[in-house]
Amino acid sequence: FIMLPTVDFCFKELMQNDNIRKNIIAALLNVPSSEVENTELMPTILRKESKDDKYGILDVRVKLKDGEQIDFEMQVEAFDCWANRSVYYLSKMYAGEIKEGEGYDCLKKCIHVSILAYDHFQDDKECYRRIAFCDTKTGKEYTDLMEMHILELSKLPPEEKNETSLLQWMRFLGGKTRKDFEEMAKKNSELEEAYDVLDKLSADEKKRLEYETRQRAIRDYNIGMLTAERRGIEAGRKIGREEGETLGVSRINQLILELSKHGRADDIVKAAADKEYQEKLLKEFDL
Repeated sequence: FIMLPTVDFCFKELMQNDNIRKNIIAALLNVPSSEVENTELMPTILRKESKDDKYGILDVRVKLKDGEQIDFEMQVEAFDCWANRSVYYLSKMYAGEIKEGEGYDCLKKCIHVSILAYDHFQDDKECYRRIAFCDTKTGKEYTDLMEMHILELSKLPPEEKNETSLLQWMRFLGGKTRKDFEEMAKKNSELEEAYDVLDKLSADEKKRLEYETRQRAIRDYNIGMLTAERRGIEAGRKIGREEGETLGVSRINQLILELSKHGRADDIVKAAADKEYQEKLLKEFDL
């Protein structure tokens, strides 16, 4: 048995280790690990400023010596609104730095890191990209105070000699078997230390129980989503049949499409049974 870093529980446990955090951050920023002097773990809840605000719960939030913050998010399953969510987390983290009476010069750089085990960008084979604020005409960077790094583990190319440290860490995070981790540990002292930590985690009965509980929760969620999607499709057909004449088939189909895009399968089911709620959704999407 070996835990897999793509399970968020395992990833969070690995990131409790100061050396692992430091080495991953150094690889991400493309600097020697000696330049990453401090990696303080911070609270992961992005608190509400008002009752109408939405909570944000990060996977791993790190503060560096100069005040720079990095949010690491591990995501295994495709998430339709991942871009929206990641921008929200990054903006919330950045805006939360400044207090009343402080000047804008106190704002520090914030980075959001998406580690994805699926293809997020469908039209290319790039496994890593850095996204920043740029002039759309010249490509010149406007500011580096907010940036995003997207790591798509599913797109890793065949292994080559003299790979970058970041590519090696991506391979480690995407490892599938004990043999994978053992082979990587032989080639890199940083990965050897990470494998040792992973091995000890996997041998801890309490941690293993927590890991397996999290795995079951993820499986149950995915099964639930598939079931909800099937129910939503059936409910959508029912709405289309029963209400097509009075509301118009195109409006209902458009509503189903919009709800599906936003991952709101439960609303499709509810709308099929509750005409008042259906009307509310139609108004919400201006249909």
